[in-house]
Amino acid sequence: MTALLPAIEIETAPHPTASVIWLHGLGDDGHGWSQVVPALRVPTLPPIRYLFPHAPKMAVTINNGYVMPAWYDVRAANLNERADMDGVRRSQQQLEALIAREKTRGVAAARIVLAGFSQGGVIVLHTGLRHAERLAGIVALSTYLVDAPNLEAQATAMNRDLPIFMGHGTHDPVVQLAWAESSRRALEAGGWSVDWHTYPMEHAAVPDEIGDIAAFLQRVLS
Repeated sequence: MTALLPAIEIETAPHPTASVIWLHGLGDDGHGWSQVVPALRVPTLPPIRYLFPHAPKMAVTINNGYVMPAWYDVRAANLNERADMDGVRRSQQQLEALIAREKTRGVAAARIVLAGFSQGGVIVLHTGLRHAERLAGIVALSTYLVDAPNLEAQATAMNRDLPIFMGHGTHDPVVQLAWAESSRRALEAGGWSVDWHTYPMEHAAVPDEIGDIAAFLQRVLS
């Protein structure tokens, strides 16, 4: 049994009927993205439990082996050799455990959104498209798709038309815009509808993006 990751939990009202599990990027922890919750408070949204788990610490090859919070090892700067797939699959199992726990707390899978930034976005895309039950949606920020050649065979029928929000900075020096655009094309070729947004920013987030995420959550959870 996969141990549950520690996480920050924020409930927008008592008795939440939906959950958003939000994974941070490399070197960060759950505290960083937990600060966006006040900006996502749309009056028409139902009570939501936000979960911001902390990634385990590991040595990251591209950062000279420095130990930091990471969802997988980053081995190279180029897209094809970037991700440690064993680490991706390990984080996939950890995210699946958090989804399963939300179900035991009364939130149906169809009321769960997976969100993630950069490395966290890699994990939510990889996990959400392969999840056995229908989810509510995916929010993938400043990120890219790994293992695209195997997606067709591994994606589940239940999430074939899953709503996906993708946001990316036009000046991102870390995860190149071209990688995100290639990932978007791969998703659309596989039949997914991608709600695509770009913003004049680097590897970060801006208020306009947070507003667009709030609108997406309203659409998939209201």
